[in-house]
Amino acid sequence: MNRLQVEGLLFWFPAFVFSTTLHEAAHAWAALRMGDPTAYHGGQVSLSPIPHIRREPIGMLVLPLLTAFANGWAIGWASAPFDAAWAVRHPRRASLMAAAGPLANLAIAAAVLLLVKLGVAAGVFALPPAGLHAWSALIVPSAAFDNSELIAFGARALSVVLSLNALLAVFNLIPLPPLDGSAVLDLFLPGPMVGITRRLGPVGSLLGLFVAWKLFPLLAHPIHSVVEWLVAT
Repeated sequence: MNRLQVEGLLFWFPAFVFSTTLHEAAHAWAALRMGDPTAYHGGQVSLSPIPHIRREPIGMLVLPLLTAFANGWAIGWASAPFDAAWAVRHPRRASLMAAAGPLANLAIAAAVLLLVKLGVAAGVFALPPAGLHAWSALIVPSAAFDNSELIAFGARALSVVLSLNALLAVFNLIPLPPLDGSAVLDLFLPGPMVGITRRLGPVGSLLGLFVAWKLFPLLAHPIHSVVEWLVAT
C-alpha cells in the first residue's frame, strides 16, 4: 500500500465511523427525548458503531473502506429510523431532531479544536510550514517532539477528526433533501411552508443529492480555510 492508502485506512476510515456514529446517535437520542422512540427501539441510541453499521453496512463500512483505500479519505452515509407520522404531527420537533446530528459534529470539532489549541500552547504541536497545510496536517509535532511517532500520530489523527467533522457539519446542513438541512430549514419557515422539502418526495431527494454533490467541491476550500484560521488564531 502507498502512503495515501495507509492514511485513508489508518486515519480517515476510523474518523468517519466514529463521527458518523455520534451523528446518528445524536439524531436517535433527540428523537427519543421528543417523543419518537423508533430509533431507540432499533438500537441507534448508542455510541457503539455496531447498530449503525448493521443498519447501513454499505454506507458505514463498505464504501468508506473502499474510498479510504482508493482515495486516501473516506466517504459514506448512515441513517437513523424515525416515525414519519410523528414528523408530520410535530415538524418542529423533527427539525430539532435533524439538527442534532450536525450539532454533534460541531461539538466534536470544537472539542478537538480545544485539544489542538492546548497542544500548541503546551509546545507539543506546531503549525505546519507555510504552503504545506492539508486536511490531515493542520498541525505537526513541534521541534521538541519531531522524532516522536506517537506525537506525529496524534497530530495527524486530531487533524483528520477536526477536518472531517467540520465537513460533515456543513455538508449535512445544506438545506436540500435528503440532507439534515432540509428538515432544519423548517425551523425558519412560516407555518404553511413547513415540510415543503419533505413533500418533494424521492424526486426531490435525487435532485438534492445531485445539487449537493455539485456544491460540495465549492464549499470544501472555504471550510478548509476557516478551519485553518481557527487553528492558527
